[in-house]
Amino acid sequence: MRDFTKYEVWKDGIDLAVKTYELTNDFPSEEKFGLINQMRRAAVSMPSNFAEGCSRSSEKDFKRFVEISLGSGFELKTQTIIASRLKFLDLEQSESYLSELDKLSKQLNSLRNKLK
Repeated sequence: MRDFTKYEVWKDGIDLAVKTYELTNDFPSEEKFGLINQMRRAAVSMPSNFAEGCSRSSEKDFKRFVEISLGSGFELKTQTIIASRLKFLDLEQSESYLSELDKLSKQLNSLRNKLK
């Protein structure tokens, strides 16, 4: 069993989830059950699935949860681009957020590639 709290990728995932909540606080209230909910769920899923994968005894199972976490990141990137096009985020917010998300996705992808 791995201690997920010691992984930088998990810590960065927590930071991104918190930032997602902060960013979506300013979205229109009618998006409460739309993009706000979708983005928050995807952002929380990234470190959550990673943590769940750390409980698995085989590398193959762990790798699968890393892939699920990465998939949530791809969903989140898509949703962020939509939010940006709808002008819920300004260009600076969007670029900064996507940069952090890309960094996290690269970390997950690198870890996935190292696993058997």
